[in-house]
Amino acid sequence: MSATPFDDFRDLVNLVPGPDEAAVAAFRARDAQLTKIPGSLGRLEEIVELLAAVTGKAPPKVEKPLVAVFAANHGITAKGVSAYPSEVTKQMVANYAVGGAAINQICMVSDIGLKVFELALDFPTPDISETDAFDEAGCAATMAFGMEALAGGTDLLCLGEMGIGNTAVASALYLALFGGTAEDWVGPGTGVAGAALANKAKVVAEAVARIAGETDPFQILRRIGGREIAAMVGAILGARHQKVPVVVDGFVTSAAAAVVHALNPAAIDHCIFAHVSAEPAHRRALAAMGKTPLLDLGMRLGEGTGAAVAASIIRAAAATHAGMATFAEAGVSDKDG
Repeated sequence: MSATPFDDFRDLVNLVPGPDEAAVAAFRARDAQLTKIPGSLGRLEEIVELLAAVTGKAPPKVEKPLVAVFAANHGITAKGVSAYPSEVTKQMVANYAVGGAAINQICMVSDIGLKVFELALDFPTPDISETDAFDEAGCAATMAFGMEALAGGTDLLCLGEMGIGNTAVASALYLALFGGTAEDWVGPGTGVAGAALANKAKVVAEAVARIAGETDPFQILRRIGGREIAAMVGAILGARHQKVPVVVDGFVTSAAAAVVHALNPAAIDHCIFAHVSAEPAHRRALAAMGKTPLLDLGMRLGEGTGAAVAASIIRAAAATHAGMATFAEAGVSDKDG
């Protein structure tokens, strides 16, 4: 029996599999023979090497990509941290169901699967500026639920989220994990500005001050996180152990990766960061984790949209490596004649 609800997750963090060196070597050997200048495909080549390292397959393939959108509500919205009311979360989930959201269009045109996971929308987590978001059992159960995103099978898991108020929650997590001031991490989110933005920073500062001295990332998640973020932490850890690469979307999704990174930086080596959000502190968060995003498109919608766009690039990278002819196959002279 586990001593605490988090013990099994600590094992998952500490026992992450390393890169498959044989698959990496096979990728490099093939890449060196392809009809191109070495390194000429730039980050596309880096992507395929990461896919090989994670999956153990050479050449790796992306045939069943999936966007998993986790939706949750937050009691902190009562403090005026969002320009929209919490009812919008449920309304947007209904919009996903009928195919009316941005993520539906991107998934459809790119032939990417889409699943939406509702996390007790009628029961928001408490106001984290006043009390803890979860008890340990509830947080652990939510992380375990996040692993269900892998249940139907996928070879590229793209994470997305929906939750009014969750940029404030993500900002609080970044502040607790990486330090600084609330103003360093708080941005407009759904469009707050002026006095409303100052209030948002004040509420985030209060939430983190309430747990002052807490250093355990799991406890930080439990005390000031949200259900969608906890679920994505579970999805990231589950994917690593199932050898599934993960595409991280934007500001809020990256907060889940930041929790895992704080536990063990190597535990997010299977993650590709899709884009840098227009939310100002996202660039700071990526730098704190030592990650370089694929894209910079000024996006800040969430719901996995940036991850879905990046998935098409990742799929193209894998297909290019697998499908290109070698110099010998094409009858093309290489640089040595």
